Amino acid sequence: MDINFQIEKFRKRFTEVEQQLSDPMICSDSKKMQELGKEHSRLKKLVIIDDELNKTQKNLAENREIIADGSDAELVDMAKAEVEPLKALEDKLLKDLRLGIVPPEPTDDRNAIVEIRAGTGGTEAALFAADLYRMYIRYAETQGWKMESMDSNPSDLGGYKEIIFLVTGENIFQKLRFESGVHRVQRVPATEAQGRIHTSAATVAVLPEAEEVDMVINPNDLEISVCRSGGPGGQGVNTTDSAVQIHHKPTGVIVRCQDGRSQTKNKEKAMNVLRSRLLEKKIEEEDAKYAAHRKSQIGSGDRNEKIRTYNYPQNRVTDHRINLTLYNLSNFMEGDIDEMVTTLVQTHLEEKLSELS
Repeated sequence: MDINFQIEKFRKRFTEVEQQLSDPMICSDSKKMQELGKEHSRLKKLVIIDDELNKTQKNLAENREIIADGSDAELVDMAKAEVEPLKALEDKLLKDLRLGIVPPEPTDDRNAIVEIRAGTGGTEAALFAADLYRMYIRYAETQGWKMESMDSNPSDLGGYKEIIFLVTGENIFQKLRFESGVHRVQRVPATEAQGRIHTSAATVAVLPEAEEVDMVINPNDLEISVCRSGGPGGQGVNTTDSAVQIHHKPTGVIVRCQDGRSQTKNKEKAMNVLRSRLLEKKIEEEDAKYAAHRKSQIGSGDRNEKIRTYNYPQNRVTDHRINLTLYNLSNFMEGDIDEMVTTLVQTHLEEKLSELS
């Protein structure tokens, strides 16, 4: 791939987008403005990286000329001291630039619906599901994202059999998509009297939030029922028929939402989850058509695939798809997961880049 040709193409497109954003006709179309705004932001980052790269390469060339000339010993020493840091910066900027020119996927900038369910391990698995939920809450706080609970099924001792929540912000799905899969934990449960290490698991599914235009659902395909909400929630939640269950008859998908007091709000949330699950199914089917012959380096994101192990005795977390092990599990569970998330995203982009090349 000729990176210089790609950058010139993006610079030309950046100028075109800036002109379009100032066009009164386009300004009246809010959806078009939003799309152009996102594209402008992405292209601007590429232009800034390219400008910094050009500046770095110029400084690097000047220092090398001074070293080659060798007439001023003091200048040569200063130039030599600057070469290595400049070379490291050049390598980083080149990598950022190469990854930045990979075309974004349609769902990258979507919000995400995250579903966490306790797997094997009984009460301990439910407690681990709650720990994962708390981990994502803390991570969302560091990223400036917002989270909204959509449905939950609490268990004993403060765990969750299931919890579903919406995460909103910038490029959510791009960052969280590779959290989908089986998360395995190895630790001594709070209920273990003899100090034995148990292995439990929870599954995580990350769905791109679907818009109504993505999935047109025929109302005749839906079977909607309401009932009284269960579990803790105070006076209002448990005394009104606010819980909503939607059955999509053609696919058999069933969605239930009960976290809000309003039946209307719960129905809106349930429809949102249903659309997102159907969109995920549609994307998986399309991907299977074009990628059946190969499996991605970091996995399909299938919730049945064991992706990560959390080993408490060794303070270790290992992602099995990219063979990355971090010895900071205590901080990781407090939301310090950005290194893992970023590495997964970069690995995916590098693979796409190699395909383009």
